[in-house]
Amino acid sequence: MSFGWKLFGDGKTIGPKDVVGPGERLTWPRTIGIGLQHIVAMFGATFLVPLLTGFPPATTLFFSAIGTMLFLLITGNRLPSYLGSSFAFIAPLAAATSSHGHAGAIFGVLSAGILLAIIGVIVHFAGVRWIEVTMPPVVTGTIVALIGFNLAPAAWGGTTLLKDENDNVILNEAGQVTEIVTGGFRAAPVTAFVTLAAIILITVLFRGLIGRLAILLGVLVGYAFAAFRGEVNFQAISDAAWVGLPEFTTPEFSPAVLGLFLPVVFVLVAENIGHVKSVSAMTGQNLDKVTGRALMADGLATTLAGIGGGSGTTTYAENIGVMAATRVYSTAAYWVAGVGALFLSLSPKFGAAISTVPAGVLGGAATLLYGMIGMLGIRIWMQNRVDFSNPINLTSAAVPLIIGMANFTYANGDLKFEGIAIGCAAALVIFHVMTLLAKWRGTYAEPASPASAPAGSELEGK
Repeated sequence: MSFGWKLFGDGKTIGPKDVVGPGERLTWPRTIGIGLQHIVAMFGATFLVPLLTGFPPATTLFFSAIGTMLFLLITGNRLPSYLGSSFAFIAPLAAATSSHGHAGAIFGVLSAGILLAIIGVIVHFAGVRWIEVTMPPVVTGTIVALIGFNLAPAAWGGTTLLKDENDNVILNEAGQVTEIVTGGFRAAPVTAFVTLAAIILITVLFRGLIGRLAILLGVLVGYAFAAFRGEVNFQAISDAAWVGLPEFTTPEFSPAVLGLFLPVVFVLVAENIGHVKSVSAMTGQNLDKVTGRALMADGLATTLAGIGGGSGTTTYAENIGVMAATRVYSTAAYWVAGVGALFLSLSPKFGAAISTVPAGVLGGAATLLYGMIGMLGIRIWMQNRVDFSNPINLTSAAVPLIIGMANFTYANGDLKFEGIAIGCAAALVIFHVMTLLAKWRGTYAEPASPASAPAGSELEGK
């Protein structure tokens, strides 16, 4: 690994067809400027995860920064990437926190990180072919989609009964229970609508970096609107110190949460492999040999987050957007982003300011965010031209999606499996068992059922 980045040209100008590679850099002022853009690009998504799951934002940013620098070290400064909070952890973190507390939830993060690191070691020596066989696009897309759609009820928001200090339900004058909205869109529908509308409008009204920052800017618009309506409490910002360490929490051994978190590893594997392929395509460099290191690095970063109380990490598409716009793939810019994020995480006042984002703003952003996670799975199907006139593919997607959306649950003692875990297992088992049986029986090439017969665009060109 080398920290001696080669100066690209005169360090100031980039031609229309030029690309600044991972081992190159512009002048340091320009490199620092691009690094700051990467911080802004990851900001909205990275902080939405802790805000939606109740984790400390400063702690999440701290481990995001440490994880990014660790990633750059392990990949030998060859693979530019920022490690932000993974959306795939939102559902398991929320479920585990409600049943086992913060310490129990981060044990799940720790476990997922260890498993991902182990997979990275295997990939480093054995290659990625076994992953492609185990998780074909129909399975990968289904797993990503069901994680997003499983979160749909959380976007609307839940309720709890009003209780006294002894946990007894309080009845109103009419003898009826009182429900309290605990978050989501319906916590403040007007604010949520303004936030969601702002994100949508910014996405289509602006190009370049501003358009890519639609979630962050939409949240800022929603925050300003909420403050105008008196929905923001600024006292925590006044009380917080300017400089200090974030809040750390040690994990508590809770094997019951493993069923919630281990399926997330499938998504992290797909995201990291996709990131390597994307950067390879944009830079013209073959980075396949770094795939194992990338998985190991993300696994170790997630493990560190689990040890100290942060949420799991992953490579960020938002930062790929910045690289595509600037054509600067220098890892030097990511070191700037990592160091900058680390300094921000050491300001309790900054973390307190993030924590004041009200429920209505989060509900509006989550409505789009959770749907986008689900649609990313569908995009995987489309990009890989998954043939749903094939009944194996159709069934492998249909059953797990319903399991995930309905949040099927199975409990055995302290061990509990919910929709995401059961759905992921169903996708893998259904696809491979149906494939084996179809080959054995010679029915693999039989036409689909009438309900899945090709139609519309599937018939084009036939």
